[in-house]
Amino acid sequence: MQETEFGSWEEFEEKIIKIRNSRDECKLDFPLLFRGHSNSAWPLKTTLERNNHSGMPFEEYYRLISSLRPEIESLAGTVWEVPAHSEILKMVSDDQTFSQALNSDSIPACDYMAYLRHHGFPSPLLDWTKSLYVAAYFAFRSATESKQVSIFVLDEGDLKCRSNWDSRIYRPGGHVKPHKRHFLQQSCYTMCLINLNQEEWRFAEHETVFKNDYEQAGYGLTKINIPASERLKVLKKLDEHNLNAFSLFGSEESLMETLSLRELHYNKRAC
Repeated sequence: MQETEFGSWEEFEEKIIKIRNSRDECKLDFPLLFRGHSNSAWPLKTTLERNNHSGMPFEEYYRLISSLRPEIESLAGTVWEVPAHSEILKMVSDDQTFSQALNSDSIPACDYMAYLRHHGFPSPLLDWTKSLYVAAYFAFRSATESKQVSIFVLDEGDLKCRSNWDSRIYRPGGHVKPHKRHFLQQSCYTMCLINLNQEEWRFAEHETVFKNDYEQAGYGLTKINIPASERLKVLKKLDEHNLNAFSLFGSEESLMETLSLRELHYNKRAC
């Protein structure tokens, strides 16, 4: 992937404005997606991969989360309309049927999987946001022990498929309705899959797409590194526009986090 560095937040923000202006001139209507990492050394990995389950078969993961659904629904007070495990097993065994579902943004049980992702259960979904500033918040929020943070910029293009035996990134459409955080954070999700020998669909790492001639796959990915020392300046600027932990999470804990930053860091008073 392309990787570049900027010495300040202002330089980075100016660069993104230029990219968007150029896209507007070319009348490109597909969005840029953003993702923030508080440590530039972190790769693009899903929480499922970070829990040492890279390459899990799609059917196996679906079976797992299906078995947990009664407990989760009873606690959440929500019922998800998801296919039975037998239907998924039949779908993934038919390469053409499952390919059509993925290419039409009909990833089975995506609402349910997104809900699980927002609440900490290991997920094959990689979460992005349509907002540069939401991504910046997540990049700088915990950037206390790293020298640089990273913001990934994904230009998804037309999402054309290269071939059935290559790993490929899929993005569900705009009808995901998992949780209020999804809307507060302007979330989008991607999932990377590979069809091994046209016999079994497994999750794959996103970076495998970008390592294998990603520009021909209809994607452009840029990783931009910014000094972590910009943290308080950026977070204060975002807070002035009401973009903070409380506005993004809406919990009591996030309110305390927001107030502590305001009173102990942003509003320093002379003693």
